[in-house]
Amino acid sequence: MDNIVWNRPMIVLNNIVIMPDTSSHLDVISKESCEAVANAMKGDCSILLVTAKEVKENGKVPDLYPIGVTAKIKQYLKMPNKTVRILIEAEKRARIVSFYKEDGAYNADFEYIDTEETNHLDEVEEKTLIRMLTDKLRQAFANGMGTNKLLYKKLLTIDDLAKFADGVTEFIPAPYTKKQEILETLDVKERVMKILQTMDEEMEILAIRQEIQEKLQDCVNKHQREYVLREQMKVIKKELGEDDNTEKAADEYMERLQELTVPEEVKEKLTKEISRLRALPPMAAESGILTNYIETLLDYPWGKSSKENDNLEKAIKILERDHYGLEEVKERIIDYLAVHILNEKGNMPILCLVGPPGTGKTSIARSIATATGKEYIRMSLGGVRDEAEIRGHRRTYIGAMPGRIAQSIAKTKTENPLVLLDEIDKVSSDYKGDVSSALLEVLDSEQNNKFYDHYFEVPIDLSKVLFIATANDASLIPGPLADRMEMIEISGYTENEKFNIAKLYLVNKAIERNGLTKKQFKINGSTIKYIIRHYTREAGVRDLERNIDKICRKACRMILTEHVETVKVTKEMIPQLLGTEKYMDDSYDLTNKVGSVRGLAWTAVGGVTLNIEVNIMPGNGSIQLTGKLGDVMKESAVTGLSYIRTMKESEPLGEDYFEKHDIHIHIPEGAVPKDGPSAGITMATAIYSAIFNKSVRGDLAMTGEITLRGSVLPIGGLKEKLLAAKTIGIKKVLIPEMNRRDLNDISAEITDGLDITCVKTMEQVLSLALAKGEKK
Repeated sequence: MDNIVWNRPMIVLNNIVIMPDTSSHLDVISKESCEAVANAMKGDCSILLVTAKEVKENGKVPDLYPIGVTAKIKQYLKMPNKTVRILIEAEKRARIVSFYKEDGAYNADFEYIDTEETNHLDEVEEKTLIRMLTDKLRQAFANGMGTNKLLYKKLLTIDDLAKFADGVTEFIPAPYTKKQEILETLDVKERVMKILQTMDEEMEILAIRQEIQEKLQDCVNKHQREYVLREQMKVIKKELGEDDNTEKAADEYMERLQELTVPEEVKEKLTKEISRLRALPPMAAESGILTNYIETLLDYPWGKSSKENDNLEKAIKILERDHYGLEEVKERIIDYLAVHILNEKGNMPILCLVGPPGTGKTSIARSIATATGKEYIRMSLGGVRDEAEIRGHRRTYIGAMPGRIAQSIAKTKTENPLVLLDEIDKVSSDYKGDVSSALLEVLDSEQNNKFYDHYFEVPIDLSKVLFIATANDASLIPGPLADRMEMIEISGYTENEKFNIAKLYLVNKAIERNGLTKKQFKINGSTIKYIIRHYTREAGVRDLERNIDKICRKACRMILTEHVETVKVTKEMIPQLLGTEKYMDDSYDLTNKVGSVRGLAWTAVGGVTLNIEVNIMPGNGSIQLTGKLGDVMKESAVTGLSYIRTMKESEPLGEDYFEKHDIHIHIPEGAVPKDGPSAGITMATAIYSAIFNKSVRGDLAMTGEITLRGSVLPIGGLKEKLLAAKTIGIKKVLIPEMNRRDLNDISAEITDGLDITCVKTMEQVLSLALAKGEKK
């Protein structure tokens, strides 16, 4: 065909492509296209159809594909909304040369495309392609592609390959970009191949879509069936006189809510959740979860408080009745209660009772609860790692529940209980969160009036709760948490205190616990003291209590087997009942020794003694430290050695003495970790004794930190250390001069029988520590 340029009005198509030799209805909307149709109707009804690459706003010049089709308008109908509906018959492919806008309508210059010039197929190839395309069309129609049965049958009658290919392209529901690509493919064989490929892709998409629709339909049918069955069940229940449990429960919850005095925020939340419950189907899985949540919030004691005791004298009597000794601790607690009685709404400090196990920390907290008339809750924090234990779980999790604080308050049914946070020094953190950080909000009086539990999803008031914590070692409590608490030290008990505790409390409890009466079981004071001295050696009284329990069990057996009415336990019977003595009076070697000095240490379970041993041997000047020592203790040993090497007494040894000898420092009980600076003067004394072969007093113990210049620095835990020294029969104790003031706070029961000397320098230590007859 000659390259003649033709001109016609142009309609810009959006998202559709018209193929040659096909008929279509078009709704013409844009103003320019409507004008183009009007202009075409004034002439021979010829028009050009071109697809835009992108949909443009009215008035903007469109970006067009280069190839479109010519067409004739066969029907023209004006619509009420100023649009036009036309029936067109597409004719041939046309290549756009240029287009322009004139009098509000688009006109285009174009050339006809002669596709016959590009098609050089023989008869066999053409028939093969027609058959391939026919088979694919039959397969596609059978699989549900295309719903126009008349068009399908008409296509099967076409025997011209080019027209058949264009007709199939018009028939298949492919994207307009694919159809435009086929329109622009002039070679008929290549065009057929693209059509076949497109039909395969569309059939695969159709198969997937049908599969999804079938699954969706099955799901809809299932829900529809369930709905019908539920409706039938409702009717049946109504006929039988049975009510809908969900509706009934929702009504009951709403009645309970109306009776409660709760914060407005809580009321809104509960009202919303009850409405959700009412809307749920009776058998819905979520109804059980929602019911638990509503009941948890309704059971919480919003605004309910127990009546507190404001009689301080009664509180004092309760503390005196329940605990022997601990005078300083009781004094501080009584002061605390006095302030609480006068100022109930004031922000009270959080008390933290710090002391060894078995010293009565938990029982003191219980006595405070009794004295104040508060409900008592004990929360053991030992080993707690999950932050959700404090803050609760979010409701999205299966098995979610409130935090332990909210649960405990709900159980007591009062907003003002006493909560004991037991073993707060043993909380830890991991990937689940930091428990100590969660406790910060709980214990902060400035913000715990709106504590947010993840499960509750509404704030709860913890400002009325009286929190008391316990710990064995205050140094293990994180700094920010310790800053919110007032530490009250509870030291270990003396022998006399243990005796009185056993006589007044432990024996009576053991008799009752084991089903005995005071008439059936008797034990005298000397026997109790014998047990304390030879079967227990602890800061608290738990081991003593266990031994008394064991004796009571033996007594029960004797009453039943030997048919005696009363068991009188004497000192002579104890080895038979408890076994051989664990601690002998002379079990500690108090003889003078060379290179062996007794130190004093303070641990979380009370005071202990450390026997530090030093050996000197030929070598190359190395120092060896054994006994599982910590870094601070190792540094103290090196500091002590440096001091000894710079002493005048070391000059006669020669410059190469320390280079030709090794020093081995050992502290027995190697499996037990040891650390701290307070054994500094002890290790220095032991090194001096070993180097100069001078014996040290065996009845002497010492504690203190050493400096390079030989000064003695203060230490902590003096009471516990002196108690440990007295327990094993030490007569003389050396302590730092700067700890002299601490002696005023230590009872005479501990210091009596001890010769306590305060020292400032290592020279004083050595002069006092060396055995009689040994000169420094």
